[in-house]
Amino acid sequence: MDLYSVMAVSNRAAAVVWFEAFFGKRADEVIGDEYLWQVGENAWVVVDDRDVRAEAVGRAMITLGVTDLDGILARLAANGIGHEPVETYGNGVRHVVVLDPDGNSLSLAEAPTI
Repeated sequence: MDLYSVMAVSNRAAAVVWFEAFFGKRADEVIGDEYLWQVGENAWVVVDDRDVRAEAVGRAMITLGVTDLDGILARLAANGIGHEPVETYGNGVRHVVVLDPDGNSLSLAEAPTI
């Protein structure tokens, strides 16, 4: 099974710059007007500003499991991308919400090391 999570955005050019900084790389694929970043073996985040998505702008919420959360947050800060406070859950998972310029929520979650 493949997963394509669509981030509906209001301005593709600005969003692509932001997502390149967020992911630390250029889009893995461009298909028509959609920019795709591969985030897992069969998982993709898709940036799309087509009119058909206009009502969904800023409403997406995804969580990405990561390692080296502190390193990622430092890279984001170096690119001018802020985030909400980092939370640590009772099970040791560290979680933080990052909002794109349209308000789409891209949460980062790091499981504790065993």
